[in-house]
Amino acid sequence: MSSTDQPKPGADHPKNTSGITMRDVAKAAGVSVATVSHVVNDKPGSRIGEDAKRRVHEAVAELGYRPNALAKTLSQGHSRFIGLVADAIATTPFAGQIIHGAQDEAWRHGYVLLVANTDGNTAAEVEAIAMMLEHQVRGILYSTWFHHEITVPEALLQTDTVLVDCYAAGSGLPAVVPDEEQGGRTATEALLAAGHRRIAFVNTTTPSPAQTGRLAGYRSALQAAGVAFDDTLVFPASPEQEGGYAATAEVVDSGATAVFCHNDRVAMGLYDGLRERGLRIPDDMAVMGFDNQDVIAAHLRPPLSTVALPHYELGAAGVRRLLGLDAALPAGPQLIACPAIPRHSV
Repeated sequence: MSSTDQPKPGADHPKNTSGITMRDVAKAAGVSVATVSHVVNDKPGSRIGEDAKRRVHEAVAELGYRPNALAKTLSQGHSRFIGLVADAIATTPFAGQIIHGAQDEAWRHGYVLLVANTDGNTAAEVEAIAMMLEHQVRGILYSTWFHHEITVPEALLQTDTVLVDCYAAGSGLPAVVPDEEQGGRTATEALLAAGHRRIAFVNTTTPSPAQTGRLAGYRSALQAAGVAFDDTLVFPASPEQEGGYAATAEVVDSGATAVFCHNDRVAMGLYDGLRERGLRIPDDMAVMGFDNQDVIAAHLRPPLSTVALPHYELGAAGVRRLLGLDAALPAGPQLIACPAIPRHSV
């Protein structure tokens, strides 16, 4: 190709910004490299005039400059990533909302969520946490798919950590958990508001904060309504469909007109048992669930009234707690309210 065939300077070609440096921006803006660094990194306490800031921002836009993320990480001591290590919530549809809530809240504050789903594999968990520490994450949310006490992996103590849907007594780590007692109270209040006074409670046999908290809420709501607690109306059952089905005969024989079920799966089993006995919901027996597993609750016939576990808000609140955005909170786990989801079974 002859010299006359060469592209002319300034010809209309796509801009290649990969080689643009902070020095180029400084030259275009007529300021020092230090000034550009302070502006693009939004360094607190720097005394840069508004005119200089404007010229830097204009030069950045004109040249297509992108700050070096690694250099920025090294200067700030952390990256714009927040880690989330989960045992199974990515594969549990209703609990996956924890990721959704955390992701939305992280993005709202200029962070990106790095998610590692370990399926309860200890080796994978150790590797995931190590990887996040290498990336100098701002901190880590450690989440489980159901509310219970855990033993904290030692590596989590190397960075800011918030426990989500779990807690570790005596660890000193902040935790964000559902308010099980308030949820149990809300479920029982819905049945009381519908005029029921003889209310059965099918509770889980599995020791957990949900077992004790929901029972405490049930008792609290009865007491506030002037209804005496009757322990013969509390029936233990496995927290599955089979448990609800097996408890049906005792619930019906108790003379209860309404029943609060530990979770939606128990309620689904109770539906089957009541239907086999020719009983109609809610005419012959009102039924209240817990969890708001949409694939169950919204598709039973009639659709199940329930109380939602606030998974989305748990994830969002975890990020806010990690970033120190919420007002001063009391000691102990932060309780997130469980709202009622009224449908047609009450």
